[in-house]
Amino acid sequence: MNRSTTAALKTAAGTKKRRSFLSRWDAPIAGYLFIAPWLIGFFGLTAYPMFLSLYYSFTDYTLMEPISWVGLRNYERIFTADDKFVQSIKVTFMYVLASVPLKLAVALLVALLLNKSMKGISAYRTAIYFPSLIGGSIAVSLLWRNIFGVDGIFNQILAAFGIEGTGWITNPSTALSTLILLTVWQFGSSMVIFLAGLKQIPNDLYEASSVDGANRFVQFFKITLPMLSPTLYFNLIMGVINAFQMFTSAYVITNGGPMNSTYVYALYLYERAFSRYQLGYSSALAWIMLVMIVIVAAIIAGTSKYWVFYETESGGRKSK
Repeated sequence: MNRSTTAALKTAAGTKKRRSFLSRWDAPIAGYLFIAPWLIGFFGLTAYPMFLSLYYSFTDYTLMEPISWVGLRNYERIFTADDKFVQSIKVTFMYVLASVPLKLAVALLVALLLNKSMKGISAYRTAIYFPSLIGGSIAVSLLWRNIFGVDGIFNQILAAFGIEGTGWITNPSTALSTLILLTVWQFGSSMVIFLAGLKQIPNDLYEASSVDGANRFVQFFKITLPMLSPTLYFNLIMGVINAFQMFTSAYVITNGGPMNSTYVYALYLYERAFSRYQLGYSSALAWIMLVMIVIVAAIIAGTSKYWVFYETESGGRKSK
């Protein structure tokens, strides 16, 4: 082998090593470049504001004056000398305990009705899901306020049957119920998830149970609910999280009234931050909300082992 051939082989080997070294670095760099928009959005729009609000919660930050460190004073005031905090907690828990189960029940019932093969079923599903597409908007809240106002459509319908209506959103005993009804009306997202879960239940289970003499009632509680429990668990967690953060409808329809009967926690937080400019105090309120949501979610997750079942590889069922 002459010298030129040896040099060419050495050059080729060196080039191959350099390419191997670069290829080991190219893959990670390319991956980080692809996810760079998400990383920038997460750290710039989520992580940084969260930790900044945690810092502000220990300060007396009002936008009008320099930031001053006050330690746990904001939290002490919230838990010991803030009557509106207690009221907002009561209203929020009443709203969550009423709206979430009702919304899930309606969503499951409608999903069961739509889980059929019939002509035009897709159109029915689309029409029923449509309110969820526009749900939570200011326009829907304004429409709801007009429907349940003193001269609203609902009272006009009652008057046609000789029933005297009332100011549903101006009456402290019914105002929160109108907001709960609005939330239940927007059941489309949960319904679609339930419908997807129902599609995964093998039809053989229903056929076998029918042979054994099980009626629809028994099939629902012995087959449908256990097989649908993971989907129910997901919808429950998401429903609780969203219910704790309810703001738009309470702000637009009732603005917390009458007599603070719809004064939910998010509305109180907003008032402290953008009406009184107490950003440090409102940051503490926000972190208390986060802790409350985490605790409730942890309780649901802890009890899920008693009622959530997953199908095993052998075809049986096991609890979480």
